[in-house]
Amino acid sequence: MARSEAARIFEEVLAGQASGPPVVLATVVQAPPDAAAAVGAKLLLRQDGSTLGSLGGGPLEAAVLADARDAFRRHSVESLFYAPDGSRLSRREAESAGGGYQVMFELHEPPATLVIVGGGHIGKALATIGDLCGFSVVVVDDRPDYANQERFPEAGRVVCGDFAEVLRGLPIDSNTYVVTVTRGHKHDEESLRQVVRRGGAAYVGMIGSKRRVAAVLQHLIDDGLDPEAVRRVHTPIGLDIGAETPEEIAVAIMAEVVQVRRGGSGRPMREVKKARRGVAPAERVPPQP
Repeated sequence: MARSEAARIFEEVLAGQASGPPVVLATVVQAPPDAAAAVGAKLLLRQDGSTLGSLGGGPLEAAVLADARDAFRRHSVESLFYAPDGSRLSRREAESAGGGYQVMFELHEPPATLVIVGGGHIGKALATIGDLCGFSVVVVDDRPDYANQERFPEAGRVVCGDFAEVLRGLPIDSNTYVVTVTRGHKHDEESLRQVVRRGGAAYVGMIGSKRRVAAVLQHLIDDGLDPEAVRRVHTPIGLDIGAETPEEIAVAIMAEVVQVRRGGSGRPMREVKKARRGVAPAERVPPQP
């Protein structure tokens, strides 16, 4: 690979990590002797389908490109194995054949954003766990005592103001996860109305009992919001782990956020034969009422 091309790939990777748009980088980490694509060969794929670099062309590059397009939704680093004709191999098949390729796929994108609406005890625990999980944390509350950098040192941004007004202007996209845990159902409903009306978030969840959240969701539909968008709200929020304390509730909520982001099943690992990752938003099973 020419030095200038390698430098351009490096620059686009850094740009993808900093502010986007995301790019997928495929790197050959194992290759047969005298292979068309040597170890270290790189191919960068942009979201618009354009590429930079090469794996030597031919069936391997075509197969890698097809899998690289799918890698945008998986939010992870993974390795796949290929025969010289581009067909997929298992790791065992590649090792036993001795003539396969191993290609590593890396998605380079800005950190996912976790928007925590409500700076109380659960919000505080969520900020800590979200930061540990690699999210860029944003906290919103209308009380100065609960919306300040001293209370949330792990947050990249803390905004004090009216919930609805702040959420109307806050950047929200397909890499944004919004969790509503305010001190009262009125604020939860106002916040949820703004987020659902705007759309585009990867995840929207609201705390509350089944009875209360059912009433809130019906209010939104009665107000003219898209029923399908309302149905996609994760509420009551979180996975059922028997959580009681604010910290435990935050664990349950973040577990669901990660499940949606990575495409997991939420089942105990001993019951999972093969992890399922990278489920596209359109393919996800919506939360049950």
